[in-house]
Parts: sequence; C-alpha cells; structure tokens
Amino acid sequence: MTVFLYMRQPKFGKKPSNERLAALKQSPQFSNGKFQNISHTPTLTKGYSMRGIIYEQLFKPHPNKTPKNGIPSVQTDLHQLDPSEPVLVWFGHSSYYMQLEGKRFLIDPVFSGNASPVPGSVKAFKGSNGYAVDDLPEIDYLLISHDHYDHLDYETIIGLKNKVGTIICGLGVGSHFEYWGFNPQTIIEKDWNETFQLNDTIAISTTSARHFSGRGFIRNNTLWLSYVIETPSQKIFVGGDSGYDSHFAEIGKKHGPFDLAILENGQYNLAWEAIHMLPEQVLKAALDLNAKKLFPVHSGKFALAMHPWNEPLNKVTEYNATHKIPLVTPMIGEKVLLGDDTQTFKIWWNDIN
Repeated sequence: MTVFLYMRQPKFGKKPSNERLAALKQSPQFSNGKFQNISHTPTLTKGYSMRGIIYEQLFKPHPNKTPKNGIPSVQTDLHQLDPSEPVLVWFGHSSYYMQLEGKRFLIDPVFSGNASPVPGSVKAFKGSNGYAVDDLPEIDYLLISHDHYDHLDYETIIGLKNKVGTIICGLGVGSHFEYWGFNPQTIIEKDWNETFQLNDTIAISTTSARHFSGRGFIRNNTLWLSYVIETPSQKIFVGGDSGYDSHFAEIGKKHGPFDLAILENGQYNLAWEAIHMLPEQVLKAALDLNAKKLFPVHSGKFALAMHPWNEPLNKVTEYNATHKIPLVTPMIGEKVLLGDDTQTFKIWWNDIN
C-alpha cells in the first residue's frame, strides 16, 4: 500500500490512455501491448541474472565509481549568448543546450540533481549540477528522447513550463506533459522514421533506437527514439539511449553523413549490453553513422552503473586511437562551437579522483 500511494505522485507521470493510446497502437513499432525494438533485446545478457547483479552492486567493491573531489565546470551565461551563434553547451549526462539557425534547443534536461524517483538514491556528482532552469533563456524546442528519469526529470520540466515553445517527443510521452499541465497544442509526438519541418531552415527526423521506456512497473508503453536535426550548414544526430545494432548503419545510409553524432557512452555493463553501448561499440556506431565528429555523453554526472566514473571517456579515447574520429569532450558548461573544426578540448577527466 505504501508503494502504491508513493507512486501516485505526479513525478511518475501518466500512462497513455483514450485517444492517445488508440493512436499509438497503430504504430508499426507497437505489438503485443507494448512498443518493440527492431531486434530481440533482452533485459539481461545471456548468462547474467538480476540476483547476481544486485549482489555485485551491494557487496563487491567498485573503486572510483564517483569522483570524490568533484567535477570541474564552466559557467557560461546562456542569456548573453548571441542567438545566431551555432553553439552547444553540455550540462552533464545526456542534457545539453543548442543554438541552430537562431533557434534554441534543449535536450533531455535534468537539473534536479537526482536521476531516480527515490530521493537521494542517484545523486549528481559534486560540481556537476551547477546549472538550473533560471540559467536558461526562452527555449524554442524541447526534445525528449524517452521518459526515463535521467532524461525526463519532473522537477526540471515543471520549472520549464513557461519557458518552452514546442515539445517534441516519442509516441505516448506527451501523456506525461499533459498530466503535468502543458498545453497539448505545444506537444508534437512522433513515431520512428518521420521527417517534418520546424521552419524554412530546420528539419527534424525521428529515428530508431534500441532501448526501452517506462516510469513505473509497466515498461514500453511510450516510444524511445533518436533524432536527426538538419539545417543548411549542420546535420546532427541526437542518439538518446541505445544499445548497438544495425539501425545505426541504416540511419547513416539514409541521413548521413553527420557533422556531429551525439552518442551515449556511459552507464554500461556487459550484463545489459543490449540497451547501452560499450565504448568500443560507440565508435562503431559513429562509423556506421558516417559521423565527422563524435560527442560521447551519458557520463560525468550520475553513477548508474558500476564502472569507474571516468572510464567511459578513457575507454572511448583509447579505442579511438585506431579510428581517429575527432572527439568533442567539453567540460560541463563549456561552449562547443558547432561547425568549428579547429576547436580542441582538454582531457579534463584525467586528474580527478
């Protein structure tokens, strides 16, 4: 009963119902009562068990899982940015702000300092949560890749209610936003493989991913996705969360090459390899996409896996010695100059314990 009452809080969102549920059931991705991945996607890799994982998490040592001395960051004043300047500012994990063609984009913002519905259970690393909703200017487009708590943060979204023009998300995710008081007219819900114009110079394509969704005990009642953002001067792949699969090559063939691919690289484990890429797979995905530059995200803020906090960036850098794809590895808050091939980044994560 206690769990039931706790889960009635608004932060858990609301599952799709009525007309929205009827509409999403028409999706080619929906069958047997839920959304499906293209390939068979087990929750756990063969040979692993949930019991074994819990035992390892609780009783085995995991050195350097969190940085004891905090994460360095830069406090860029977003309000003072020239809107015509094509820039990206990372907020840690998979949250970032972009300016393209004079429009402001915000992707998967999480500013509450917590990546779980249980207070205090998945706290942001010291120094990694220096930005807040008040630091953001008015946002033209809010893009949500899927409804997990480390990508769709209730406290942040409520704070953004009067700052966001248009919300773009996967099928069913709009149910959460409507429940939280957003105008349905501002919400665009899309299936995979849809392309639409935001204006004369910006097009969005919604593309596939290999993951799952859900904010409670029911999984996959909303759709997870990735995005292609295309302007006359930039083509950017926004990967969301995804395990490695053939869809990267298919997206690369249809939409590539990309000036920048933003791909998850962190919170991985061989036990759940189907839904989160290992660092060597991140590079394979970037090559499949035909990406000119790679921005590895999904690290640097929360410990959702058992690897050392800085291992994702160390590993992807190590494996990239063979491929030599230019890596975009800013500190939190540092301006990334989109379209500037001369910008370099410090290996800021090396000397932090």
